[in-house]
Amino acid sequence: MGRKAKKTPPPLAGDPSDALGFAALLAEYLSMLRSRNYSEATVKGRTYYLNFFAHWCGERALTRPCEVTKPLLERYQRFLYAYRGRGGQPLSFRSQGAHLVPVRALFKWLCRQNYLLSNPASDLDLPRVEHRLPKHVLSASEVEQVLAQADTSDPVGLRDRAMMEVFYSTGMRRLELLHLKRYDLDAERGTVLIRQGKGKKDRMVPLGVRAFAWVGKYLEEGRPRLLGTVDDGTVFLGNAGLPLATDYLSELVRGYIDRAEIGKRGSCHLFRHTCATLMLEGGADIRFIQQLLGHANVNTTQVYTQVSIRQLQEVHARTHPARAAGPGPADADASGGASSLPPRR
Repeated sequence: MGRKAKKTPPPLAGDPSDALGFAALLAEYLSMLRSRNYSEATVKGRTYYLNFFAHWCGERALTRPCEVTKPLLERYQRFLYAYRGRGGQPLSFRSQGAHLVPVRALFKWLCRQNYLLSNPASDLDLPRVEHRLPKHVLSASEVEQVLAQADTSDPVGLRDRAMMEVFYSTGMRRLELLHLKRYDLDAERGTVLIRQGKGKKDRMVPLGVRAFAWVGKYLEEGRPRLLGTVDDGTVFLGNAGLPLATDYLSELVRGYIDRAEIGKRGSCHLFRHTCATLMLEGGADIRFIQQLLGHANVNTTQVYTQVSIRQLQEVHARTHPARAAGPGPADADASGGASSLPPRR
């Protein structure tokens, strides 16, 4: 499958002929972000959230940012808390914060540009975000089960095996994988150059011998059969010879994980969690994991020290008083039999 047709972005909310209306000022704000080299993903996200806010204001007959007050923003925050999507599910606190952060940034910019005399969003408190651990992480044997699902006798299956090997070896993000070019791979040095990753940052990461072997096999045997009339150097291609779509890649990897029947769910990011966790359990320093994953702050990487439980288990088994292998004589009940948990009621 090739890349899906790009959707036309929705028009900005409000009357574009009103120079002080939401539509005109949002367009100017988004143009400013592009001029400062913000990534297109960031601009796209802020467009969605600010449009959502502008539509909400429009439903309440508010057409200009200058009409927005602090009590109104607090009302919007309560609306987000009570909001239910198509499936009837509430927004997570992280998602509520994602809606509010662009609104705060917009009003800060409006004040700096002297469109507003005061900032109604300056004291807007964001919801506290939970720090959640990854829901699932694969063991080394489970990874092998997933990788074995790909039919490597077929060019598509060979491509899929190579992609999952790269995910597993490097922990790179799905967009970083989709943007890989042939000249980014250096087999002699055993490295891959990730260009313009998150935050538009380049980084060089190692690619394991086995992953390089599968990528080389795909480039030699699979990619020529997928290639179309134009070759822009993209490593992983769809059936039409075009780069893969991000959503299609996620569904593809999720399908392999489901077919492995290991009782865990996930997609591309599951390999990222697994790569970091298994390397930590193997003795890698957290700073090297941070560099591999491309985290700007080591605090983001620290989550894997909590997922990597093996070292804690070893210390627990070595030091905790109740470290015996099983029930002993002291655990016997009054009747002389082994103690047991009370029946569940």
